[in-house]
Amino acid sequence: MSTSNNITATFDTLSSSFDEMVVDLDFTVSALQKKQLIEFVLLIDKWNKAYNLTSVRNPHDMLIKHIFDSIVISPHLQGNHFADIGTGAGLPGIPLAIMNPDKSFLLIDSLGKRIRFIKQSLYELKINNVTAIQTRVEDLKLEKPVDGVLSRAFASLKDMLHWCQYLTDENGTFLALKGQVNQLELDEIPTGFKVVDCINLGVPNFQGERHLIKVKKTR
Repeated sequence: MSTSNNITATFDTLSSSFDEMVVDLDFTVSALQKKQLIEFVLLIDKWNKAYNLTSVRNPHDMLIKHIFDSIVISPHLQGNHFADIGTGAGLPGIPLAIMNPDKSFLLIDSLGKRIRFIKQSLYELKINNVTAIQTRVEDLKLEKPVDGVLSRAFASLKDMLHWCQYLTDENGTFLALKGQVNQLELDEIPTGFKVVDCINLGVPNFQGERHLIKVKKTR
């Protein structure tokens, strides 16, 4: 079977799995968004062989652990401008940008190979509401605060808030995607911050717990 036939077959398989899982979401995904999300999986799979972007090797597992695990945050985004810190392969930033073409996303990572992959993905998927920057978060300078700071696998809550505190103001929200809620981690939140919500996320076909912890600065 040729490479193009392999890609088509993988796309079709992922499309069927997507259709089965999407019915468990409480929001809709358009045909274009579905196409872009699946094509993003295929890009991760293609580049992963050389760039080692993720330890997840199977495209079907990527669909669950990277795509659906990211887009379930979508209903909880308040505002228009978001920063995804330590984005890695563009997660959750790119899936969220696909789901929210009216919002803008700044993707930050310190590794050049990841930013190269992200920029190529943006070009191939025709995504124009994402900016990718190679830098360390502590060196990032923003002209104005963002509405939300996203973190998926970046750091502990304490470290996230320490390094990212200047990226938003008291109106903004820190959004940390976590597995099980760790009370010790919550107890270590620095003075000047408060947990405003802890949302149990229902990720279709995901084995284990996923939570979104929302933190704000105290006035």
